[in-house]
Amino acid sequence: MKQLKSLFVIFLFAASTIFSQTEWTLDAAHSSVGFSVSHLVISETEGKFKSFDGSITSSSDDFEDAKITFTIDVNSINTDNEKRDAHLKSEEFFDAEKYPEMKFVSKSFKKKSGKKYVLVGDFTMKGVTKEVELDVKFNGVVKDPWGNTKAGFKVSGELNRFDYGLKWSATTEAGGLVVGKEVELEINIELTKKS
Repeated sequence: MKQLKSLFVIFLFAASTIFSQTEWTLDAAHSSVGFSVSHLVISETEGKFKSFDGSITSSSDDFEDAKITFTIDVNSINTDNEKRDAHLKSEEFFDAEKYPEMKFVSKSFKKKSGKKYVLVGDFTMKGVTKEVELDVKFNGVVKDPWGNTKAGFKVSGELNRFDYGLKWSATTEAGGLVVGKEVELEINIELTKKS
């Protein structure tokens, strides 16, 4: 009988944890996915992806251990240069026809201190999946003028494009890469709590 009671208590605890999860949707109109990469060693070229989507579930408004899924439409890349964008979509870089989507699935989301968090997850690009660690600044939760609960984040990190098969490479006279290996990420996210 005691075992049955214990099992029942465990079941209730597990059920309450599952049902207490809060869902958040991405507000794409107030979010952005940007990147920058060095050009000729001496400068940087910036770009963004115009189409992306994501979802988050959390057990509390501090988002500790939130579950995050995020996808990016590769064909929506925009560097303000059509010729360059077409090159980036080609087989030498993203091969967008064969791999039209990038995806991130979280493994952990931990608070470091104050507003600073560390996000770890699997990032898939051009058919290659690798674990990445990203820095996150949690900007807080507010109610907008229409009664919606909003949350905001700034995500930053660095990826080596060679790790994902984006290996097009040309060099300058001095031997530096025309396009750098390291890609800096700057992502701003605004979420809306599902009612």
